[in-house]
Amino acid sequence: MSPMIGRISPAYVRLSGEIADQAILNQLQSVFPAAKIAHAFASTEAGVAFDVTDGLAGFPAEWVDRPEQAVEMRVIDGSLRIRSSRLANAYAGDLARRLADADGFVDTGDTVVLREGRYHFTGRREGVINVGGLKVHPEEVEAIVNLHPNVRMSRVRGRKSPITGAIVVADIVLETDAGASCFPQISEEVLTACRKLLPAHKVPAFLRQVASLEINAAGKLLRSNA
Repeated sequence: MSPMIGRISPAYVRLSGEIADQAILNQLQSVFPAAKIAHAFASTEAGVAFDVTDGLAGFPAEWVDRPEQAVEMRVIDGSLRIRSSRLANAYAGDLARRLADADGFVDTGDTVVLREGRYHFTGRREGVINVGGLKVHPEEVEAIVNLHPNVRMSRVRGRKSPITGAIVVADIVLETDAGASCFPQISEEVLTACRKLLPAHKVPAFLRQVASLEINAAGKLLRSNA
């Protein structure tokens, strides 16, 4: 994102605050081949839960349900829950609201899915797109779209539909060396990958090329769902 990127050569790069999909991790390793790439997960209520340093998205399934860990994790109804000695006492101005369940676990609101011995984040529960009663997490679709070598970044969102309530669409920013004339071919390749790796209701109904995507002051993608 910065033209000054070539002037630094870090030994360690750590991501936190957003889902780190495989495309992002691969791009970072390509830009900084000598760096150790890591991504961390943290909860507002309980602090940092873990660091992943193997270069892969998600985290190993064996990290869950291990009571000897300083930060314990459970997955209940697809939602990641953690218990930590750093758990906050209460929300400011909302002392009556419970932070944890009866066992002391906090529901992070981040959803995960188990694939080949590894949990992968699919998104925030409140960010779900409802397609005819079926749930779609934007981040899960973006992880597939972003794997295309000519896609720099994408934002998946819902668009209102009178039939299903919403449909899935995607805004795509291409790499600088991919001309606009290539977008039809890139779109077809992206959709082919989506159809292969995702259920039909998660496949974008259409893709749109955009020059840029809005981010907030913290560098996070601004989202707008139907």
